[in-house]
Amino acid sequence: MRVIVVGAGEVGSSIAESLADEHEVVVVDVDGDRVEALTYELDVLAIEGDGAAIETLEEAGLAAAELLIAVTDDDETNIVSCGTAKTLDDVTTIARVRNTKYLDTWENAEGALGVDVMVGTNLLTARKIASMIGLPAARDVDSFADGTIQMAEFELATGSPVAGQTVAEADRFDDLTFAAILCPDDDGTCDEIVVPRGDTRLSAGDEVIVIGTDEAVTAFSHAVAPDDDYHDVLLVGGSSVGYQTARLLEGRGIRPKLIERDPERAQFLAESLPKTTVLQADATDRDFLESENIDAVDVVVTTLESDEANLLAGLFAKRLGADRAIAVVEEGSYVDLFETVGIDVAVQPREVAAEEITRFTREEHAENVAIIESDRAEVIEVEIDDESVFHDRTIQSAAADLPDGVVVGAIVRDGEFVRPRGDTVVHAGDHVVFFVETTALDETLAKI
Repeated sequence: MRVIVVGAGEVGSSIAESLADEHEVVVVDVDGDRVEALTYELDVLAIEGDGAAIETLEEAGLAAAELLIAVTDDDETNIVSCGTAKTLDDVTTIARVRNTKYLDTWENAEGALGVDVMVGTNLLTARKIASMIGLPAARDVDSFADGTIQMAEFELATGSPVAGQTVAEADRFDDLTFAAILCPDDDGTCDEIVVPRGDTRLSAGDEVIVIGTDEAVTAFSHAVAPDDDYHDVLLVGGSSVGYQTARLLEGRGIRPKLIERDPERAQFLAESLPKTTVLQADATDRDFLESENIDAVDVVVTTLESDEANLLAGLFAKRLGADRAIAVVEEGSYVDLFETVGIDVAVQPREVAAEEITRFTREEHAENVAIIESDRAEVIEVEIDDESVFHDRTIQSAAADLPDGVVVGAIVRDGEFVRPRGDTVVHAGDHVVFFVETTALDETLAKI
């Protein structure tokens, strides 16, 4: 299949890399330096030009393409690229947008604006943040099987009750599977992915990935950090992400506080968020923060308009006593820096968008996809059919035909959770959630 990706930034490059092995990928960007760099880095055809222009799309081979993905940093360019493509050919189009007004328009009339699938980056980012607030100790959270199953990633802090135990000792939850352990090296990056056995020992600093029911994952979260519970949430910045996060938290019964410096924006937020206390103030004002009992805040979430402001606001709040900090970071290269200097979790909207779009491009094989540790592994949901290696076989038998680095994390049958064990028989129609190392992904998808 020929796929045209408009935009060679972080999102476009990530998507192109994930598709290049199985598809003919053409990447279009107005930036000649990006195009040249991509030509050397990936096995794709890179073209310099405007993805919203007819002549550029024709040069990219739109007539032979089945899918166009527009993921530049400009909403209007992405929408116009999709609309232009639709006037030329019957191609499936995906557009990434940040402004929720376009998402609202599209959702009210599916297929509007020439877009078949619209991915709202800010809303997805807010959902990611809200999910992590629901699991205080988690660094990452994703849902599968219509919310029946959760995947969560936890970093084991020094002093965690689970640190030092074997997997068998820590596995006190019937509906939970230890899918993988990411072992850090000296600089804190993932050095090794371990598929755990019962006698595998958990150490402080390890990042543990578990898959299971919402109740089991929540229970494990409390076992990892029994004292962590988010009641007092402070949002810094009334941006679109901040607003959407507050709205989602209100829906979960949490009454956050939100600090917004601009008086007009603060007024709008106060009128739009009835269960959120909106404070018009400067989030770097020490006296103000102390007067608002910053030392009692369980988590501060910084959603300002610049990475630097988010970093400083998060670190300042933690220095004054906030227990935990989540920060939005646009620049991918800053993520490790943020988490090294004291931000507990850095959420990158571009990565969230790339993950969502990758899910759509893999619909032939997978119902849902979560990308782990900068694409070192993926958690995927697959509906089993009679062509699958798992059809009417036990997990132990089918797993023998798969490469190393694959773990069955959960099974949902007719909407009900089925505990995956070696002697569990998998049937057609079951939704199975797998952990798969990226090196084993193509072979695994071909068999499951």
